[in-house]
Amino acid sequence: MAARPRDDADRLQGRLSRAGRALAGGGGADRVAEALRDLVADGALVPGTRLPEDATSASLGVSRNTLREAFRLLAREGLLQHELHRGVSVRTLSAADVADLYRFRRVLEFAAIDGPHGPLALQRVRAAVEDGRAAGRAGDWDGVASANSRFHSAVVALAGSPRMDESMRHLLAELRLAFAAAGDPRPFHEPYLEDNARLAEHLEAGERGRAGRLLAAYLDRAEAQLLAAHG
Repeated sequence: MAARPRDDADRLQGRLSRAGRALAGGGGADRVAEALRDLVADGALVPGTRLPEDATSASLGVSRNTLREAFRLLAREGLLQHELHRGVSVRTLSAADVADLYRFRRVLEFAAIDGPHGPLALQRVRAAVEDGRAAGRAGDWDGVASANSRFHSAVVALAGSPRMDESMRHLLAELRLAFAAAGDPRPFHEPYLEDNARLAEHLEAGERGRAGRLLAAYLDRAEAQLLAAHG
């Protein structure tokens, strides 16, 4: 049975309150933006969700001025939008947004698999594969989606570049909006569970050419699937 709007609102309120407790009253605009970005990346903030200033600042335990600055930061990243007389809400991405995200995604992921890969970084890739498989066995498709994000974040982390890592975090948050707008997460993530495993195997074996060819086909297929869902 589908969740009722009141249930969704209560869950979101709970997530915002937990994020506020994590900030522990010491949240500047950057930390507040990070907390909200994480909620987008986790699927807690979906396209169209409104974020009223008073209620959101109270839930997070921050001032309205701090919240407004966080909103501005996230609007520049393409996660939020401000509409006259409607306030701030989570953005709904267009097909053009999706295509541009995949252009940038290819730059990051292909650059990462082409460099040297340390054992600890490869362990993060493998751990994300196993997390995704476990979530799939449990029928937790939102969990699979989150594990998939961790997998691709771990792939980019192979490059050892904090700037690339930060760019990937922003990109994956936007992609979560694209997947949320497409509906049921299972068709968009189940087919890629074993592709992630195969890609991890190629990387662990130092087979960069095979990894690159698999990744190219993977991203082409995923982009086409998501663009079709966006009409």
